Amino acid sequence: MDLAFLQPLYEDTGDAAPVVSVHLDTTRAAHDADKQIELRWRAARRSLAEQGAAEADLAVLDGAVGGVAEVPGPQGEALFASAGRLLGAFTLVEPPARDSARVLPVPDPLGVAVDRDHQLPHVVVAVDREGADVEAYPAAAHAPAFRRTFNGSTLHISRVRAGAEAMASYHRRTVHVWEENTSVAADDVRAAAAEVGAAVVLIAGDPKALGLLRENLTARPPAGELVYVEGGRTDASARQGLRASVDEAMREAMARSHQEVLRRLDEELAGGRAAEGIPAVEEALSQGRVEALLLAADRGADPTLYASRRDPRLLGTDPAAFGDDPTVFSAPAAPLLLRSAVAGGTAFTELLPPARHTDGVAALLRHQV
Repeated sequence: MDLAFLQPLYEDTGDAAPVVSVHLDTTRAAHDADKQIELRWRAARRSLAEQGAAEADLAVLDGAVGGVAEVPGPQGEALFASAGRLLGAFTLVEPPARDSARVLPVPDPLGVAVDRDHQLPHVVVAVDREGADVEAYPAAAHAPAFRRTFNGSTLHISRVRAGAEAMASYHRRTVHVWEENTSVAADDVRAAAAEVGAAVVLIAGDPKALGLLRENLTARPPAGELVYVEGGRTDASARQGLRASVDEAMREAMARSHQEVLRRLDEELAGGRAAEGIPAVEEALSQGRVEALLLAADRGADPTLYASRRDPRLLGTDPAAFGDDPTVFSAPAAPLLLRSAVAGGTAFTELLPPARHTDGVAALLRHQV
């Protein structure tokens, strides 16, 4: 996953001004969700004040906190402020495992990176004999970037059981309409998948129309893996079933993609093209040799690292390694590793448990030319 979207968090933060980082559960499933969010923020605000957060930063966050009221159900929020300015606000698809509020010399966006890494650009398709609903979602988007509801001709759409020879042409017209409708739906699916660069295309619906759509998409595949799930477009119950099966399929797709990264990590470690553990990874990041940074989400035991404000890529375990650089400072490892990765154009992937003996830190190295 590209970390470039985090770059604004590191721009113009003031001369060594502390950064406030907040991750909150802003789920709106309960009738008193607003009150619950208010209480969570109040607790986080107290913690930030005890850590020495500037009142100007807290005031900025007062006006920004609250999540997205238009998004029902589970969600989270990550907010960053420094020098009296809001540096960034991110809606999280998944609520954080626990609320967090930190004041550090640099932003702490690991929760945002992990949440974004869990999402894949995808297309959701519900098809029946009359047409299809097609929606394309960029990674971590709550609203589709592409939406098409197609209802084709419904003339002669229902087949009958008559056995008379006179009914043969009626059946042929019915099948012809089905084929035309699914052909148009398949074009929409291909356009939607191309729009977002889909990794997965999830398809559900009427068995007959689904079979025709499968044939069409097999002949001219769209971008992304085709996954067939339960649900449909006929009524609210079918749509709810579709949403549940889509969520489960997306979790499985995410797990497969991460398992592939772990498989590659093992191969690259064996060939000397990967690093594991904080000392080896921070050295490779400082040298600009990291293609992808892998971090476990649980960083409770992070050690301290040192970094420079002159060059955000440089990291070290000993301040003496920076010579007479007056801008050297210390912070927990994960925020500094991420800062270095963003500065170096490095990709990111969560290191899923078990993290083995890597300190929850590993890196895929760039191939030397």
